[in-house]
Amino acid sequence: MKSIGVFPGSFDPFTKGHEDIVRRFVPLFDEVIIAIGVNSKKQYMFTQDSRQNHIEELFKDESKVSVETFQGLTVDFCKQKKAQYLLRGIRNATDADYERSIAQMNQQLSGIETLFLMCDAALSPINSSIVREIKKNNGDISAFVTKDELLIIN
Repeated sequence: MKSIGVFPGSFDPFTKGHEDIVRRFVPLFDEVIIAIGVNSKKQYMFTQDSRQNHIEELFKDESKVSVETFQGLTVDFCKQKKAQYLLRGIRNATDADYERSIAQMNQQLSGIETLFLMCDAALSPINSSIVREIKKNNGDISAFVTKDELLIIN
């Protein structure tokens, strides 16, 4: 059986922290799907297409990584893709508490396990919400996102 992990998120924007987590999960799986959740009620700073294109470009040389979008429950997307694992990064204790609750509910709903990696200490302060706020206020976000993403969002 092929081992498949899904790394879900809105990725608005996809940060260096996100990239690090994916690259560290890749050796553990036959396939890693970066799943961009679509929520029609949410106001995104970056378009779905720009986020997807950026992530695809970032991983274009990694054959085990694909990028897809989905609506609805993440566990339903996992079932559709025959993925056995949800993949998450943990930056701090607050993330751990929040992610544990979601993982337990997802496991109860679907039987799908969630695997966690601790973020690289140098990248752990990076938070997409804060990056968006910096960008909205004309701040320099280059330390938090990849150079490719800067081309898309500037």
